[in-house]
Amino acid sequence: MAGSAADRRTRLTVLVALAANLVIAAAKTVGGLASGSPALLSEAAHSVADSLNEVFLLAALRRSRRPADARHPFGYGKERFFWALIAAVGIFVMGGCFSFYQGLSALRRDDHDESPEGYTAGLIVLGVAFVAEATSLTRALHQARGEKRGSLDPALRTVIAEDSTAVLGVTLAMAGMGLHLATGSVVWEAAASLGIGLLLVYVAFRLGRDARDQLIGEAVDPELRRDLVGFLMRQGEIDNVAELLTMRLGMDSVLVAARIDLAPGIDSERVEEVSMRIREAMADRWPQADQVFLDITNAPPRTGL
Repeated sequence: MAGSAADRRTRLTVLVALAANLVIAAAKTVGGLASGSPALLSEAAHSVADSLNEVFLLAALRRSRRPADARHPFGYGKERFFWALIAAVGIFVMGGCFSFYQGLSALRRDDHDESPEGYTAGLIVLGVAFVAEATSLTRALHQARGEKRGSLDPALRTVIAEDSTAVLGVTLAMAGMGLHLATGSVVWEAAASLGIGLLLVYVAFRLGRDARDQLIGEAVDPELRRDLVGFLMRQGEIDNVAELLTMRLGMDSVLVAARIDLAPGIDSERVEEVSMRIREAMADRWPQADQVFLDITNAPPRTGL
């Protein structure tokens, strides 16, 4: 139930970010087309990409909660990581590449017909966008700090990354537009667009790398692994833990596979009883360890546990 409550909070955070980005994207697009500002158009593409990505994240929150079935016996928890990867690709293609295009196009053109009034309106739009993005970022950070699982949630991490990048991107765009107006040189604004593109590509790379690791099959953190080994070694029926493998299957689902040697003197009739008791005890202590497999073996002990 804690996971469902956290998902509801994350869903609200994503919806707040989506509403802010839709309004901001429309305002930036109108302002960018009116003023011809490449930096403002880059920021418009950035906000459109963020809006689409938040739709992906909402899909991830819904689809990852589907119950396990015969085709997917471990559930659909990894859908969360898949949609986070799609969001990273969206940031790269729609945000980063378009920003590079705007910056390079601005460097190639030679026009001096910028409208001070259009640029003033554009700067006002960016100021409003800065406030809206900062508000959304504050909410996301507040949720992440208040939840232990917040740092692991790809949806929440993506919102934080998008909003942080948006705040920095708006700052770059305002600086580029202001310097363009002050100096009459479009180079400043082109540099701002290229800087926004570099920022988006970097964020897309980091988010994509994290999603890839989780999709491939990421182990639990070392502290939890040590706790699991220690718990098993404290069981009177276990003589040695030969091997322990873990993998995150979703936000609230962890697979634990252990190869163990039972203590001498335990007859074969008690093996199933002991195995069942240990699995239930692990599930009580770590509810996320919902897939526990114990392999009773006489394998020699391994070092490094």
